[in-house]
Formats: sequence, structure tokens, C-alpha cells
Amino acid sequence: MPFINYVTKTIAIKIVYYGPGLSGKTTNLRYIFYKLDSAYRGELVCLETDTDRTYFFDLLPIRAGMIGEFKVHFQLMSVPGQVFYEASRKSVLRGADGIIFVADSQIPLLDANLESFDGLRRNCLQHDIDLMKIPLVFQYNKRDLNYLIPVETFNNLLNPRRCPWVEAVAVNGVGVFESLREISKLTVPVVREKLFGEKPRQEPDASQLSARDLDDLRGKGREEGEAGPGQMTKVKVKSQGAIEDELDKLSKAYVDK
Repeated sequence: MPFINYVTKTIAIKIVYYGPGLSGKTTNLRYIFYKLDSAYRGELVCLETDTDRTYFFDLLPIRAGMIGEFKVHFQLMSVPGQVFYEASRKSVLRGADGIIFVADSQIPLLDANLESFDGLRRNCLQHDIDLMKIPLVFQYNKRDLNYLIPVETFNNLLNPRRCPWVEAVAVNGVGVFESLREISKLTVPVVREKLFGEKPRQEPDASQLSARDLDDLRGKGREEGEAGPGQMTKVKVKSQGAIEDELDKLSKAYVDK
């Protein structure tokens, strides 16, 4: 369910990047963060446990467009891919409005993709999220490598309902903004109907991210290609409850701005 602030007239739409370890979830967020003009993005935040793991999630609000009188923020988060972070993945999925599943296209990692997607199904059930109804986009990443899983195989195994899918090379930015645009096109009409009872429109919607919108948001003077690391704020947490508290606090903080 999106966060909404009637005083500041802002809505935050939560998008979660989900997938197996090292599939490119954080790479997507780093690229977006690095390429967007600083005026249109918030902090990139990393949560760490006592075991000093690199990421629990990244938060990146993108101010883009309006729903009625409300300014839209897209809050982008990634889940840890490793199987032993199951509880953290559940926390990040809570309240998600849309999901981008980032699959690793290398043939030896087919089972890892299937296992991760099966975990997504289980975690969605625990949060009463209907995976057949929630906006979902598939990003088939690392398409520049050799010995790749065919797109047709991915769609047959992961995407039988034929949700939008994008071929990507996230490390170089290929397919990154396209995936974001696709999930925007799916989530904004659903949020509008959920909050205000308005049915999705047939004509183009100004609150969705178009190719021109994304070009306008990108930082000026930055070369295309691999993104740099960018600035990051690290927050140390000790418990699962602390992770959920931080998620709520950060999400609400950006809506209240």
C-alpha cells in the first residue's frame, strides 16, 4: 500500500527489486542513482547487520509526475539475494506496490533464478500479496555474456502470464531505465484506482515515467556507460524489528518532505 501524506500532497510508490544473489539488483539502483540529477533523487541508503553484509536495501525516491494534486515519489529498494537473508527479504517486500524481478541470464544460474522466484511467491503469500495481481516486470540481466538462457525459456518458466520483460546489461545501464519505466506504467494506474477509485486511463498518463521524463531527470554531463559508486549512507541495525522500523521511518520521511 503506498504511503500518502494529505498535508504535503505526496504519494510514495514502493518498488522492490527482487532476484538471486549477484543478479544485478544493486547495480540497477546504483546506476539510476548515479545517472539522475541530484535534484531528483534522495539518499542512497544501505542497512548493515552485525555481520557487515553489504546491503539490505537501497532507498531511492524519484520525484516524477502527479496523481491528481499529489506529487509522486518512487521509492526503490533491493532485497539481499543470498538465501540466508530470507527474513530481510520479507521485510523489504512488506507494503510493496510493484516488483522488478532481476534474473541472471547465465545458464548455470537457472536453478538460482527459479529458487529465488519460488521464494518470492512464498514471501508474497506471507504479506497477503497476490503475485498474479501485483505489478510485476522481469529484467533478464547480463545479456552481454556467453551461454545465456533464452528469453523464451525465461518467459515459459518464470513469466507464463507474460508480464512486461526487458533484456538488460545493468552494469552498462542497458535496460535499467526501461525496466523502471515499465513498472511505472503498471503501478501508477493501480495506485490511482486504489487510493481514489479512478479507473486506469487509456490515453498516456503524465504521472508515468516516459522516455523523455527519464532523459530530463538524468544528470547532465555524465557519460553513458558504467555508473560510479555514488554517495551512500550506511545504517547499522541489530535486529529484524530494527530493519522494519528503519524501512518505515525512511519511507515516511521522504513522503513528509
